[in-house]
Amino acid sequence: MTTLRPAMLLDPGFALTLRPMRYPQFYEMYRNAIRNTWTVEEINFEIDLGDLRHKMSPADRHLIHRLVAFFATGDSIVANNLVLNLYQHLNAPEARMYLSRQLYEEALHVQFYLTLLDNYLPDPDERFRAFAAVENIPSIKKKADFCFKWIDSIHDLRRLETRQQRRQFLLNQICFAACIEGLFFFAAFAYVYYFRSRGLLPGLSSGTNWVFRDESCHMEFAFECVRTIRAEEPDLFDAEMEQQVRQMLAEAIECELQFAEDVLAGGVAGISLRDMRQYLQHCADNHFAKLGMARQYHVRNPLPFMELQDVQELTNFFERRVSAYQVGVQGEVAFDHAF
Repeated sequence: MTTLRPAMLLDPGFALTLRPMRYPQFYEMYRNAIRNTWTVEEINFEIDLGDLRHKMSPADRHLIHRLVAFFATGDSIVANNLVLNLYQHLNAPEARMYLSRQLYEEALHVQFYLTLLDNYLPDPDERFRAFAAVENIPSIKKKADFCFKWIDSIHDLRRLETRQQRRQFLLNQICFAACIEGLFFFAAFAYVYYFRSRGLLPGLSSGTNWVFRDESCHMEFAFECVRTIRAEEPDLFDAEMEQQVRQMLAEAIECELQFAEDVLAGGVAGISLRDMRQYLQHCADNHFAKLGMARQYHVRNPLPFMELQDVQELTNFFERRVSAYQVGVQGEVAFDHAF
């Protein structure tokens, strides 16, 4: 008598029903994401504009202009990969519920950065150049090309039939979690919180608090998917896979360091290229650990304001504006009910 194996997360097809629920952790992540709802209209940029005009050096303003130019298209790239590559291959309705919510959050981030650019760059020509940064600013183009390379790596896959196809999908998901969200965006957040540590740009840092929270949850979802797939199909993870992941993160670090050379070119007091290299290596080691791999760089976080961010903003997220910010989720779902 042949025994059918249990369905797995990367099996081709589209499971449609939530009962019996196979992955309750994804459903709980979806519910938590609903509780995190925020709006761009809550953010006030008035103080930021005064800071930009009167309290910041030309080097500071160069950093900020490059940063918002990266933000202008960064989340759109993530959203494109989510729609084109992730949604069709994670075969669990509770996982796709979370991805649907993530897509909404990526759109919200795009709206935040659009509003940010409209306030920070009132000149239409400057705004146009910022939105075209992936084409005409080499340090941003390099990061975009890295992203597009990994989007294209599985763009033609419609079904994950073979071991090699599943491995290629996993590399894409690890790339967007550990490299794009976990290095490119975390480095961008570091620049924002550097200015916050100087008492500057409270509107930008306020909105970034919420984006940071969202992106941390996106990463945790992606890493949980990888952990689940690894438990279901351990043969996908071998020495070759680990080496590919290490090479991927090393390349992402070099891309981000070219951007750091650009944004810090004018000499920004209090943050250096060496600091950014070490911070990126520290983040990469954290990602290796989440992937069940040995740390590689063994360096501490050189940016104390990011340690404060990790502890304060993530753990106290709901304590700031509970009545206005947190959205209630009504009803409870038991995970062990049958049909």
